[in-house]
Amino acid sequence: MRRVNEAVRSVVADGVGDLKDPRIGLVTVTGVSVTPDLSEATVFVSVLGNEKRRRATLAGLASAHGVLQARINRELKLRRTPTLAFAYDDAVERGVRMTKLIDELAADLPEEPGSADSDRDADE
Repeated sequence: MRRVNEAVRSVVADGVGDLKDPRIGLVTVTGVSVTPDLSEATVFVSVLGNEKRRRATLAGLASAHGVLQARINRELKLRRTPTLAFAYDDAVERGVRMTKLIDELAADLPEEPGSADSDRDADE
């Protein structure tokens, strides 16, 4: 199933780049989860932009699902072509938020004695 998921992800990622729908912004296909019977596939995407842009992009992808399914059928020749559903993947957004929180916490920590910065300050 991992190979099928990766093959579908690759085909969809290439296909999204070829779509001409103006609603579809800068999209990264981050993953695909295909059901074991190959009837459905959830395509996880990351979208650059605000909430309005994200909704418009997801609507554009949903309307283009037939084109992308046909491409999967043509390129992969699976026993059954999965029906595509698109979902927003907020992993990148969560990662940025976590990094920001860690940086804020690190800035509030007192310096440890013997650290490289305190040694440099003592030399000056």
